[in-house]
Amino acid sequence: MKTNIFKTALVSILILSGCASVEPYNYNALQQAAPRSILVLPPMNSSVEVNAPYSYLSTISQPLAEKGYYVFPVSVIDSFLKENGLPTPAEMNGIALDKIDEIIGADAVLYVDIQDWGQKFQILSSVAVVQGQIKLVSVKTGEILWDSVISAQYNPNNNSGGGLVGALVGAVVSQIAGEISDNSPLVARMANTAAFNSPKRGLLNGPYKIEKNQK
Repeated sequence: MKTNIFKTALVSILILSGCASVEPYNYNALQQAAPRSILVLPPMNSSVEVNAPYSYLSTISQPLAEKGYYVFPVSVIDSFLKENGLPTPAEMNGIALDKIDEIIGADAVLYVDIQDWGQKFQILSSVAVVQGQIKLVSVKTGEILWDSVISAQYNPNNNSGGGLVGALVGAVVSQIAGEISDNSPLVARMANTAAFNSPKRGLLNGPYKIEKNQK
């Protein structure tokens, strides 16, 4: 069921993103730096959902690895930083790059800002929303190598059959179900896929990318 949701919503995201004219990204900095390893810090949270940072963090390692980069284990890094006097994502995001270079040795850091997250109850629908920004920064120079918006939403009540009463009932049912099973991590994976694989602005493949015909 969730696989079908993922495919349907992802297709909608890609169609919508393809409708607008998008300027090609300038990859000069990324190509020159050629990072091999990426450290992902727990996201900053501008949303009202307190669980958003670590829920999102659980979705990010796989797409980065699939693009061909070594990703430092996010749970290990989180525990290490907490044990060394940095208990919050805000403090972790304030670490100087030279310290990251000295202690961890990553080539680049991925910074994330979650701006909106979670199930939103509207008049005639209940929508799972993920909105934020990501940027990849060189540890050596502090230069932004790549950045993107992460944005996706899923509305299970996109079927208008049943009229107004049906729409209202569907929205209430989705709201109740959303409290039991949050779709936000799934929507975050859709947003990551769309951002990383955008034809003109996606993240370039890293050195460890394995093409399908090479498996």
